[in-house]
Amino acid sequence: MNETVHSRFPKITPEGMDDLRARIGVKIEKTVEPWCYEATRDNIRHYAHGIGDDNPLWCDPAYARTTRYGDVIALPSFLFATSRIISGYVGGLAGVHAMWSGADWTWHAPIRRNTEIRTEAWLKDLVEHDTRFAGRAVQQIYHVNFYDPEGTLLAEADSWCFRTDRDYAREKGTKYSAVRAREARVYTEEELAAYYRLYEEETIRGAETRYWDDVVEGEPLPTMVKGPMTVTGFIAYAQGWGGLYIRANKLAWRQQANHPGLGIKNRFGIPDCPERVHWEEDFALAVGAPGAYDYGPERCSWLTHHVTNWMGDDGFLARAKCQVRRHNPEGDIVLIHGEVARKYEENGRYLVEISQRASNQDDETSAIGSAIVALPKR
Repeated sequence: MNETVHSRFPKITPEGMDDLRARIGVKIEKTVEPWCYEATRDNIRHYAHGIGDDNPLWCDPAYARTTRYGDVIALPSFLFATSRIISGYVGGLAGVHAMWSGADWTWHAPIRRNTEIRTEAWLKDLVEHDTRFAGRAVQQIYHVNFYDPEGTLLAEADSWCFRTDRDYAREKGTKYSAVRAREARVYTEEELAAYYRLYEEETIRGAETRYWDDVVEGEPLPTMVKGPMTVTGFIAYAQGWGGLYIRANKLAWRQQANHPGLGIKNRFGIPDCPERVHWEEDFALAVGAPGAYDYGPERCSWLTHHVTNWMGDDGFLARAKCQVRRHNPEGDIVLIHGEVARKYEENGRYLVEISQRASNQDDETSAIGSAIVALPKR
């Protein structure tokens, strides 16, 4: 596959795959510590603001005291900040690029303020694919359980990364041929105003209870806008979520000493982390991406934000799935659409299934998703 490709980065090897297969089903006992151990007021708010979510149920204790919870709770996607593994910290295949590409979440209980989160995780499966982005790719799927200190299972999720050959993606990948061929978009004031109008119109259902009885199958959810994509926005997410490999000074040196594959040299000859594809244009292009791009868990969190705005304080997000379909580079604008796919009763709960599609300004699919929400019945 790579005979005519100029090699700069490590490859997927048979030995590396054998090593990974031996890890399937084995509980991971030693890994990096999470960004957040606890769902404190500030940790919750920082995560929420990192995805542009100002719902007072997560961010305003005075408001939250008036709700059935009596205090702020964490937005469902906050759990990304409590486990690096669910967020894309993968093992094996040292130096091979990893792109977070999706998750399948189930929540069993709300995450209340100051809850300390404990996790357990293991590699669940490996699936090989032939992709337009990078030729051969390996989907590396992890499972993570999230517990409170009493051992209550709060949530569980599968998430996956695609391990890809950076050199092949850069030189032979065809997924972004059309994107690379066109000029960078420059928006007019009128175009931006049309997108910003969606921010002005964004509604948080909040205390106005949405009853299951009133929901109609086929009913659309309000379209949510995210962006325009900027490196500043990607950094804002990293501030709340924590990133995977963002370390400074001695801690960066120690990380690279322990994991040499992470220290990819920058233009000054200095080893730096692979995560800089999210803020360093040249490095993003070197791995085959169309430019510095958003984070996968960030996009998954946007989809759940779309749903929590709609369901209101008395709804409970029980499940959510997200599949990332393309990169969102700087300059993209993302629109999240959704509709009620069905409503049904199951085990005494009144549930609504929502289908979602996120697209960019050119109507290219950015992500697809779905959610199941439990609502009160009159």
